[in-house]
Amino acid sequence: MSGELSKKLKTRHINMIAIGGSIGTGIFLASGYTISIGGPGGALLAYALMAVIVYFLMTSLAEMSAFKPSSGTFCEYSSLYIGKSFGIAMGYNYWLNWAVTIAVDISAASLIMSYWFPTVNSVIFSLLFFVSIFICNLYSVKVFGEIEYFMSFVKVSVIIVFIVLGFFMVFEQPQFGVPHWKTGDAPFHNGFFGFMTAFLFAGFSFQGTELVGVASGETKNPAVTIPKSIKYVFWRLLLFYIISIMIITLLLPYNDPRLSVQDSVTTSPYTLIFSNYFSTYAADIINFVILIAVLSAANASMYSSTRILWYLGRTGQAPKIFSKLNPYAIPIVALIASAMIGSLVFLSSFIGNGVLFANLVQISALAGFIAWFGIALSHYQFRRKYLAKHGGVDALPYKSKLYPYAQIFSMIAIIIIVGAQFYPIIHQTEYRILDLVSTYSAVILFAIFYFVHKFHCFKNKSCGFR
Repeated sequence: MSGELSKKLKTRHINMIAIGGSIGTGIFLASGYTISIGGPGGALLAYALMAVIVYFLMTSLAEMSAFKPSSGTFCEYSSLYIGKSFGIAMGYNYWLNWAVTIAVDISAASLIMSYWFPTVNSVIFSLLFFVSIFICNLYSVKVFGEIEYFMSFVKVSVIIVFIVLGFFMVFEQPQFGVPHWKTGDAPFHNGFFGFMTAFLFAGFSFQGTELVGVASGETKNPAVTIPKSIKYVFWRLLLFYIISIMIITLLLPYNDPRLSVQDSVTTSPYTLIFSNYFSTYAADIINFVILIAVLSAANASMYSSTRILWYLGRTGQAPKIFSKLNPYAIPIVALIASAMIGSLVFLSSFIGNGVLFANLVQISALAGFIAWFGIALSHYQFRRKYLAKHGGVDALPYKSKLYPYAQIFSMIAIIIIVGAQFYPIIHQTEYRILDLVSTYSAVILFAIFYFVHKFHCFKNKSCGFR
C-alpha cells in the first residue's frame, strides 16, 4: 500500500528527539580524537563555532518546517525554493548520509561490546544490533518515538551527571584544569590543520539536530510543536557540547595517547575520566550508557534515511516502489533499502572495525555539511523568492533569527570547512589521490546526482522517475 505517514509523534517525543538527536557517536567517541588532533583550544573553538552555525540552521529549519511541515524536510524545501535538480541531489545525499551513519553507529556499538567481550567477533554484535534496530523501525512510528524518548532521556541524564561531577573534580583537585591548556603546543595543537580537522569531527558530532525537521511530517500540530522544541536548542548545544568538551579538556591532556585511538570504547574520554577518577564499575556504567547512546543514534539514522527515501519515491524523484507503506504506515521498501546501505558495517570483518569507523565518519560528516548548506540556502531563497507571494513574514508561525546574515554566515563557513579538508591530505607524507577522492566522495556523489538529473530533464523534458 502507499499513502501518507501517520502523525503519532507527541510533543514529548519531539522535545527529546531535539535534545538527544545529536547525542551519540560523535560526542561519546569522536570527541576524544577531536581534542587530540586540535588541542583543547582548537576543539573547544571548533565546537563553539559549530554550535552557532547549527543554531542558525535549526532556526531556519524551524521556520520552514512550521510554515510547511514535511518528512522530506529541506530536501523538499531545496526543490521548492532552489531547484528540482538541487533538491533531488540533496535528497539522495541526505539519504546516503543517514544510511551510512547506520553503519557508523552500529560499528561503534560493536566496538563498545569488545570492552566486555574482547574475544568475540564484532560481526556477531553488529548482526544482533542491526536486526534489533530494523525491527524497531518496522512497526508504528509511535514505537520509534517511545524508544528514542527513553534512550535520549538516559544519555542526557548521564551527560548532566558528568558535567556536575566534572566541575567538582576540576575545582577540588588543582592538578587539573588550566595546566592541561599549557601542555605541549596547546591550546591550538597542529595549528590550522588541527583546527580544520576538529571542525569536521565537530560537525559530525552535531549531526542529528535536524532530525526534528524530518519528524515534523509525523508530528501532531507541527506549527506549534516544532518551534517549541527548537526554541531552546542553543542552550542545549551549549550544555551538552561546549561545557562537556571544556570539562574533558580540563581533566585530560590533549596528548594523552589514548585519545587518538578510535578502535576501542576504552579510549572514549567519558570512559577514561570515569575509570581514572571514580572506579572500574563507574566505567562499566558509562560504557553501557555510551552503548545506549550509539544504538539510539543508529535507530534515529534508520528512521531518518527511511523517511527521506520514502519522500523521494512519493514525489517521483526515486522509483515509486519506495513510497509503499506497510499496514503500520511504515515505508517498508525504503526501510529495506536503507538497511542494505547500513549493512556496510559488516565490512568491518574484512578491513578492521576501527578503520571502518574512521572512514565512515569522514564520509558522513562531509555529507552532513552538504545537507546543512542546503538548509541555509533553502531558507535564504524561501524568504527571498517564495514567502513574499504567500503572505509575507506575517504569515510565519515562527520567525528565525538574524536573517539573512545568519544564513550567509553559515553557508560561507560550510564552504570553507568543506574546501579546507584537502589541506591535511596533501600534507601527508604519503599523499595519494585516492585519499582525496575518498574524502570528497560525498561532494562527488552530490555533483553526480545533480548533473545526471539536469541531463535527464534536458533529454526527456521531464524531471521525474515515474
